[in-house]
Amino acid sequence: MPRAFRFGVSLLTPSPAAEWRAKCRRAEELGYDVILVPDHLGMAAPFPALVAAAEATERPRLGTFVLNAGFWNPTLLAREVATTDALTGGRLELGLGTGYVRSEHEAAGLPYGSPRERVDHLRRTVEELDRLLGAADHPGSGLRPGGGTPAPRPARSRVPLLLGGNGDRMLRLAAEHADVVGFTGARLVPGSTTGKLEPVDAAGVDERVARYRELAAGRTEPAELNLLLQLVAVTDDPEPVLRPLLERQPGLTPDRALALPVVLAGPLEEVVTRVRAQRERFGFSYLTVLEPHMEAFAPVIARLREESA
Repeated sequence: MPRAFRFGVSLLTPSPAAEWRAKCRRAEELGYDVILVPDHLGMAAPFPALVAAAEATERPRLGTFVLNAGFWNPTLLAREVATTDALTGGRLELGLGTGYVRSEHEAAGLPYGSPRERVDHLRRTVEELDRLLGAADHPGSGLRPGGGTPAPRPARSRVPLLLGGNGDRMLRLAAEHADVVGFTGARLVPGSTTGKLEPVDAAGVDERVARYRELAAGRTEPAELNLLLQLVAVTDDPEPVLRPLLERQPGLTPDRALALPVVLAGPLEEVVTRVRAQRERFGFSYLTVLEPHMEAFAPVIARLREESA
């Protein structure tokens, strides 16, 4: 039996307090299961933004999508995770990745490193978080002023972990540790320092998902598979909404663009059918949309929920 759908929205635009809370409430009203915040310079700081989202909502989970591990010291990150999970009543879902925007590391005065070095740092971060958050005395009494103040503890024994990435070493790490595996359906343009991505076709996504399943064959509990959608439009005429994508990707034709796993554009029933087909083909039951498409995807959520009721 296929895993039930979950839907997330990644909020990209920093906003004043009242506007941010209203936006989070709107996401809850539209049926989103997870409110997500990315980790890029120029966007909202993830953890305070998620605490504010928790104050404004009751039902959705709250996630980082995804933290750039290169920005974080594991011990300090463990404190943020424990505190945020406690303040949100156990609603935190922790998403982690290696980071892929060299210019952000340079602006922050942090080393970027080779792909191998970035994955190695992420592995150390995941392992340290497991150790620190699982310790009875987190993260060490010797670091606490006065020695007797209780350290922050998460609300649960384990905060769910999403790992996002496409390379073999990332997929291996996800197979070993992740509750959720995030697929971008895109890859970094070679030589880009600003994080420019190009979409991957269905065959390419098939290959990466198959490679993950091979690496995860020994798991007792299957991970949830997530896909980040880049474009969503419920419309009888998808060509105008495809135009910006086609301008950014000159090699794409409209037909090829519509066939990309990260693109959902067309009449409502066609889009709903496509979502079900992608779950069947790839196993993507957890779909994330970007903030500009939050409203556009809502009718799809409503129709899929009607079918499963």
